[in-house]
Amino acid sequence: MRRPSVRLKLATSLDGRIATSAGESRWITGEAARAQVQLLRAKAEIVLIGAGTARADNPSLLARTEPPPERQPARAVVTSRLELSPDGALFQGLDVSPVILFSIERTGPARHAIFEAMGVSVVQVPRAGDGADISAVLSRLGELGFASVLVEGGGKLAASLLAASAVDRIEWFRAPIVLGSEGRPAVGELAVSQLGDAPRWRRVALRELGPDLWESYERV
Repeated sequence: MRRPSVRLKLATSLDGRIATSAGESRWITGEAARAQVQLLRAKAEIVLIGAGTARADNPSLLARTEPPPERQPARAVVTSRLELSPDGALFQGLDVSPVILFSIERTGPARHAIFEAMGVSVVQVPRAGDGADISAVLSRLGELGFASVLVEGGGKLAASLLAASAVDRIEWFRAPIVLGSEGRPAVGELAVSQLGDAPRWRRVALRELGPDLWESYERV
């Protein structure tokens, strides 16, 4: 089965940072840029994040638009050991938006049962290196009927998707601030040693949103 198309959303400083060294990230971009992200989310079939983003930001991943969307996107997290709080914002609104947890290891039966009793789907995928096999995650999403995915972080998940050549489009919201090398990068390690091996992109749109820029890229 063909994998879903993948759209990666990044909201960063000019030097590609998503948070300060202390983890502060609200808000790097301005109100207009954040409103566009909500519209992207409202149009998405499913929104995917990594466990680190779920723990650090405690997002609901529900679209907040006016008027509210006719339907909310489904939500998914790639997590190593279901190391998420059942009280997190992500698990609110399960009646309007399902949640899928992709776990590379099944934890104790009690923790597994807690999420399933809440109505959360837990799907096991193979390990690849020190994380989940992202190709397996995308394959399972395809099997579940999702034709497209919006990825909203974090850096490790973005890097694994880029390394697997699985990102079809990047939506990059860039704020006019600089956070320096101690800030948290939008993309984790790619182990690119030669320029010829770097993933290449073609910019297809550039828009101003107040002080911020919104750039769209498609894979070359």
